[in-house]
Amino acid sequence: MASNLELQAMRRAIALSAHGLASTSPNPPVGCVILDAAGQPVGEGYHARKGEAHAEGNALLAAGAAAKGGTAVVTLEPCNHVGHAPACRQLLIDAGIARVVIAVIDPTSRGDGGVAELRKAGVSVETDVLAEEAMLVLGQWNTALALGRPVVTWLYTETAAGRTSALKRIPSSHESLLAADVVLSADGRLEEAIPQSHGPGMIRLPGNPLRLGQHELLKALHAGGVRRLLLDGGLDLAAPFLAADLVDHIVTYLPDPGSSARSWTGDQDLMPDGFHITGIVRVARYVKVSATRNDGERQDHLPLPR
Repeated sequence: MASNLELQAMRRAIALSAHGLASTSPNPPVGCVILDAAGQPVGEGYHARKGEAHAEGNALLAAGAAAKGGTAVVTLEPCNHVGHAPACRQLLIDAGIARVVIAVIDPTSRGDGGVAELRKAGVSVETDVLAEEAMLVLGQWNTALALGRPVVTWLYTETAAGRTSALKRIPSSHESLLAADVVLSADGRLEEAIPQSHGPGMIRLPGNPLRLGQHELLKALHAGGVRRLLLDGGLDLAAPFLAADLVDHIVTYLPDPGSSARSWTGDQDLMPDGFHITGIVRVARYVKVSATRNDGERQDHLPLPR
């Protein structure tokens, strides 16, 4: 059973892992905290972007020799294969880690899995520690793997003329870029949410998304490493995805009816049928409303937007 300090370290690791959102795909965002043999924190790290060191490698580097005989607390099962970075389970073994505490088992693990290899090496391993909390960060990556396509969020705002792009009008809506890998705009532009310098095997975008059907586009994006897609625009953009049951989340910015925006006339529902509100927060001159699909099986994997 995880100790109270290990639980606190896991929550720290979960928080750290979120620094990798929007920059690690197709890899998952992972965090790690190292405790020394006496149970004191001596190092921490997270996976910043694909092609660079994983969370365990960064945390071990920070801990140095103090990691020997200690505990690694990590949000996802240490990887069991060599890619752009070394196998994390081997890094932990080589550093002399005596115990590993894990939140979520990696569904993409190779061979017998990192847990099995760690135990073969005599390392004590505990799994499923605060897994539900860790899935607040890992959930959409995990769901994209299960669905075989990116998780799709539709983002829009109401104006006097109807629904349109929120990113072009509301500065606070730009936080949604951190919850996406790429953005599809109403004019057909498909761009990385946060432009980065990518190495081999990073996100690859299809040439002209308007020439592809919705299923084809999502299949191509998933193959290119995209795990989270943001639709930024009105109903013309979202309607084909909604009709194909391909929208998982909706985030809308509803203006103060006392402003220049029109009041509701009943001609458009706030949320399409099949969605329910999961969060409401007030921002400058708007109310941000988040919703998710009424799909019990899918919701088991999707963290609810707030």
